[in-house]
Amino acid sequence: MTYFLCMIIFAIGLYAVVAKRNMIKIIIGIMVMEYALNMLFVLFGYRQGGRSPILEKAQTITNIVDPLPQALILTAIVIGLATTALMVALAVRIYEKYGTFDITKIRKLRG
Repeated sequence: MTYFLCMIIFAIGLYAVVAKRNMIKIIIGIMVMEYALNMLFVLFGYRQGGRSPILEKAQTITNIVDPLPQALILTAIVIGLATTALMVALAVRIYEKYGTFDITKIRKLRG
């Protein structure tokens, strides 16, 4: 069920990227797709009834949650924040030059 939810959230973001013409809406769609993928990768490491991977001396290794996807997603979140900041900065510079966020009008100006 949760995998299906990730797919729906990703489809919403993909719709925003493909169908919208406003650069800010496209950036938000990219962010939504990114977070849907982050959620999916964290779900890959989840185990039903799993325990944290911190072991004690008298503990056996059974049904432990995989910590690797969580660590990778923490890195992906930081990289995603940096790329989002770059996209917003580029959108602001384009707005300053052309006076619009509409990509169809920007393509027509070519100046």
